[in-house]
Amino acid sequence: MARSRDLRPGYSRRAQYGIFTGYVIAVVGIVVGLVAFGVSLYNPGAFGFARGAASDVAAPVGKASAVTRKSGRSLIAAIGAYFETGHQNLELTREIAGARASAVSARAMADENRRLKALLQIVDPAQPPVASAWLIGSTAASARRYAIIDAGSARGVHAGQPVRGAGGLIGRVVESSPGTARVLLLSDPDNVVPVRRAADGLPGFVQGLANGRIEIRLLTMGNNPLHPGDVFVTSGSGGIYPPGVPVAVVATPRRDGAEGRLAADPGSTDYVLVLPVYKADAVAAMAASVKAAGPPPKEDN
Repeated sequence: MARSRDLRPGYSRRAQYGIFTGYVIAVVGIVVGLVAFGVSLYNPGAFGFARGAASDVAAPVGKASAVTRKSGRSLIAAIGAYFETGHQNLELTREIAGARASAVSARAMADENRRLKALLQIVDPAQPPVASAWLIGSTAASARRYAIIDAGSARGVHAGQPVRGAGGLIGRVVESSPGTARVLLLSDPDNVVPVRRAADGLPGFVQGLANGRIEIRLLTMGNNPLHPGDVFVTSGSGGIYPPGVPVAVVATPRRDGAEGRLAADPGSTDYVLVLPVYKADAVAAMAASVKAAGPPPKEDN
């Protein structure tokens, strides 16, 4: 059976009292609200106690919410810091590797500059070198001892020219191409160099032993006057090598000479100078002509 659409309570007093009570409560609520609204307009601080009480009641909930927000931010910050730390560590690792490479490059450049300065200090202005070159290879494992330099006939390098490093004589050019030249090292058995002892001019010659060492032979026979550490330089005899270039240092004296080590090790030499061929006869003739000419005339004051 369908419910009647008539909403009137009919003759039930209970229903009538309920409806009347609802109207009264609604009217009272509206009046109280209007009064409270009017009071708040004219006196905003009148309900401060109520707001304070409400704040006190809601304080625990606010604290819990603040703790939750703080914990959430800490967790997010920790996660972000973890990933950021990995990124920073990667960047620092790259910077350290770059700094280490720069330090190695700077050290290598400083060593290279030091060797170049040492090489420049031995240049004779009266006889400038033919060319400066880079020693780019050597045959240290075979019986023949050769080295390759990156200067050839295009720069005036030809067979017979001596080659020296900052420490002393390296050898002589035996053949050249336009861009490179082949140098016969002092340690080769076919390389014989006239020398003299730097201290007193004791004559001798040096010959390679094909093992990285050289043999020092004296022209005078008798008691061996050599001692470890004696330095031998080129004598200039026979031409080719200019006098005064360090060649060898005595290591082990023997009955008729000594075994020595090279003054300039090709294995540790980077840059070399190719020198013009020394012509002893031309130098001697020039010295004789200067001596014959006598001192220059004095100018009259």
